[in-house]
Amino acid sequence: MKNSIKLIVKDNLKGHRVDQFIKKNTEKISRNRIKNLIIKNKLKINEITIKDPSKKIHLGDKIYLEIPKPEKISLKPYDYKLNILYGDKDLIIINKEAGISMHPGAGDYEKTLVNALINYDKKNLSNIGDELRPGIVHRIDKDTSGLIIIAKNNISHDNLSRQFKLHSVNRIYQTLIWGKLRPQKGKIETLITRSSKNRQLMEVGIKKGKKAITNYKTLEVFENNKTPTFSLVECKLETGRTHQIRVHMSYKGNNILGDKKYKKKFKKIKNIDPDLKKTLTNLNRQFLHAKVIGFNHPITGKKMEFNSNLPKDLEIVLKKLRNTYK
Repeated sequence: MKNSIKLIVKDNLKGHRVDQFIKKNTEKISRNRIKNLIIKNKLKINEITIKDPSKKIHLGDKIYLEIPKPEKISLKPYDYKLNILYGDKDLIIINKEAGISMHPGAGDYEKTLVNALINYDKKNLSNIGDELRPGIVHRIDKDTSGLIIIAKNNISHDNLSRQFKLHSVNRIYQTLIWGKLRPQKGKIETLITRSSKNRQLMEVGIKKGKKAITNYKTLEVFENNKTPTFSLVECKLETGRTHQIRVHMSYKGNNILGDKKYKKKFKKIKNIDPDLKKTLTNLNRQFLHAKVIGFNHPITGKKMEFNSNLPKDLEIVLKKLRNTYK
């Protein structure tokens, strides 16, 4: 049976958005989901279907928002060992390995993290979003490793989504970049939009795009006359746009080691230590790791924070650099 929200505008709220009005008058649904339902033709104002979440409301308007029953999940289970750092009845914290996609898409519909979650516990995953993304509150790239939160029910999903929307989730990444950032500590604040040349990539926008903010600081610099210069950098996200850190590092001219999409051609480096060169060229993923995630528990409100060590393949790179740059 379908649920619905029925409201009548009883005050003169001239200029008030309909999505804001609905959210203000109900606690059982997030604003992000309200917006998605409106875009999917689930809203009527005075019996007229409205697709614009920013539609202004007026005194006496009759508002009806249909909340469809979540679609049943039809995904194949994938027998893959999940590295679960924490779990309770509301959420799971997973330390994701590089090389596995978050959810089905782009030709990979069976060997993703979602398929592994279906295999692990199909009955206890939120299902209010896309039917191919049960439990998925946020994402990290296929070739990025590190911490992610999985929602086990819809109440948790809504609450966690709201925390991400408010940018109150503490997210810290570590990355190894070519060269040195100038200044070595600071804030990158730009717009990020879909690339006009390649729709699979993102780019810094001049006039269009979503606001993206990355706070960064250099942790370590590897530099001498005979080998390339690298910097180990910590990035703390204020926003979480698609490919944000990769785009921002590329924008600064300091691409992430191993990033196959956002890369520039580098001059052939002479006299490089052969073992170091082999280590760098054999890295088959980008050196980007979601190291810290902190948030309020969606039910209890308790502050929670988790930390993940760099995986072995990235530690090997750092060890080789440290030995070479002594």
